[in-house]
Amino acid sequence: MKKYLTVLFAVIMLSASCQKPPTVITDQSPKYSGKMTVVYEGEDFVQNGISVKAEMSKDGKNIFLLGGRMQKMDAASGKLTPISFNANLEMDLAAEREAMFDHVYKQQQKRFYNVNMHGVDWDAMSAAYRKFLPHISNNYDYAEMLSEWLGELNVSHTGGRYRPMASGYATANLGLLYDWNFEGKGLKVDEVVESSPFDNSRSKIVAGVIIEKIDGVEISQDTDYNLLLNDKARKKTLVSLYNPQTKERWEEVVLPISSSAFNTLLYSRWVKNRAADVEKWSNGRLGYVHIQSMGDPSFRGVYSDILGKYNHCEGIVIDTRFNGGGRLHEDVEILFSGKKYLTQVVRGQESCDMPSRRWNKASIMIQCESNYSNAHGTPWVYKHKEMGKLVGAPVPGTMTTVSWEYMQDPSLIFGIPVVGYRKADGTYLENDQLEPDVHVLNDPATVVKGEDTQLKVAVETLMKDLGLK
Repeated sequence: MKKYLTVLFAVIMLSASCQKPPTVITDQSPKYSGKMTVVYEGEDFVQNGISVKAEMSKDGKNIFLLGGRMQKMDAASGKLTPISFNANLEMDLAAEREAMFDHVYKQQQKRFYNVNMHGVDWDAMSAAYRKFLPHISNNYDYAEMLSEWLGELNVSHTGGRYRPMASGYATANLGLLYDWNFEGKGLKVDEVVESSPFDNSRSKIVAGVIIEKIDGVEISQDTDYNLLLNDKARKKTLVSLYNPQTKERWEEVVLPISSSAFNTLLYSRWVKNRAADVEKWSNGRLGYVHIQSMGDPSFRGVYSDILGKYNHCEGIVIDTRFNGGGRLHEDVEILFSGKKYLTQVVRGQESCDMPSRRWNKASIMIQCESNYSNAHGTPWVYKHKEMGKLVGAPVPGTMTTVSWEYMQDPSLIFGIPVVGYRKADGTYLENDQLEPDVHVLNDPATVVKGEDTQLKVAVETLMKDLGLK
């Protein structure tokens, strides 16, 4: 303890003198763990990995640690005492919105990827929108104004977003799909989604079973059943069931899942159904992968599938639809542009082709109007490098890199396109719409029936190009 007090006293004296460079010491007190960093200008401390400001009292007897939790340290004993306080902050919200407007103006002017601001007179355009500020009294309208103003730059990856603090109950999900043509009381189950709460050996729910009650509350034709699932995620919920075929009534206790978890299950279901269709239409000769987002997790899944379960296939369908972007165009180019140069043979038995970690066979890529950002750039690279044909709908030219910035009011966010991608002819991918080689649209009337025309055309096109039947 004496060693600790000596070290602490030396730190305090050095801090007060401000004559030596920053020092890192090991704190010997049992109250702390790790290291404390002493910076003499401002006296920044790192206490248990958390940076705090330190201010010494005028009499030198106490040190005030100002951070997430304010404390007073006795300089002689090292004893810490919590400090409680109450404070009110009055904000001039109109002045704050104007200051944030000025900040957005300067940031776009200094960081926008195109130095001529896409030909927009930024000063004049900003002045035209500034006149709306006195008439805006809430962040919903403010974010909308930001989007209109920044949208004048005719660019993607910008605009304003308002994200208020979430309030109220989150609605849980039972992991079921329902028959919306059913007109009786309750909810008629159409499908138990794979890996959902009722997808287990204990449950007797099958298609056709009717949910009559949730936690004892009857579901009439006028009941909004979602209200019965508010704040029920991962909480035991009693579901009353009836099977019209067997006339049996029973109850099951289930743990509902969150809406986001259910969306993940629906995505897996969608991919599984697409893969099954490709296998059926190609007689098992083509594989299917969907790139959900242009990031590492999606890439690892695609890599595993094409070099694993689809390694025997003669071609692969690469689906990029509904992808919101990221940065994967170079990785996709390398992965799917392999050219066979060797065959690995063991005692007369062919084991694999070289390169063995790239796809060396034919492929085709599907795109749609919902592709965005790097999901515009990746199909562009695929077509530009002549790796295969593009099938689907045109993709808007949205290939820029964005810097999303939280504002002084952290519920507001705006985007700055900071990187553009210039082609050899001097033009940019931004606003350069990408046309498919085979133009085909999915009709909503057939989509709701589970039909995927774009996927079927992609399979037929690749099969034809490979001379397969």
